[in-house]
Amino acid sequence: MARIANTKVLIVDNYPIFIKGLTSLLETNNKLNVIGSTSNCEDALRIAEKEKPRLIILEIKLGNENGMDLISKFKSINPEAVILVVSTQDERFYSERVLRLGARGYILKTESIDVVMEAVNTVMDGKVYLSENERERIFQAMTEGSSRGAKDWTVSLQTLSNRELQVFSLIGKGYGTIEIASRLNLSTKTIDTHKEHIKLKLHCNSAQELRQQAIEWINNPEGNIRS
Repeated sequence: MARIANTKVLIVDNYPIFIKGLTSLLETNNKLNVIGSTSNCEDALRIAEKEKPRLIILEIKLGNENGMDLISKFKSINPEAVILVVSTQDERFYSERVLRLGARGYILKTESIDVVMEAVNTVMDGKVYLSENERERIFQAMTEGSSRGAKDWTVSLQTLSNRELQVFSLIGKGYGTIEIASRLNLSTKTIDTHKEHIKLKLHCNSAQELRQQAIEWINNPEGNIRS
């Protein structure tokens, strides 16, 4: 992928301080030009439609909105757009998902300035960027398959669809069916269906067990699913 002088960049994030710092960092490279920033999905799509940014830096956790929903929409607007997710969300549960949707890389916000710029340069060179730990985890998952067992969070949660993972996360944050339906703009019947699918995939015997596992995951994502 050839580099383009004065590459247009769009930042989608819900923290103005982060946007300001990232903008300053990116513009130390005179080939990168931040043409817009927003925390709103609708505005992000409007800017993408108008400006056709080549590089989009995206946080997938956008308040009540899900940034993952934007990835395929950005690619639909401009198939040549390069999308780099820079997020607070655990890469073990989201990196493969965003790559499947069309993103070119995933990096945590806790990384250093040098690593962020390495990720930007990598995806703009047409390559995929993941941390060394995440590349190793994915490699091990491919070679070991399901031998680690269903008690490993990274194995069990990878069986959930993107929407199911979103519902599971909201359950863990204490939201009920009606509240989740409202936040996701879905019917309560649809949410109940998602819950049943999640229970089956995570081997939960009751709604209470599902809720407890969701709470444990939100509070301790490093832990394992209880037997």
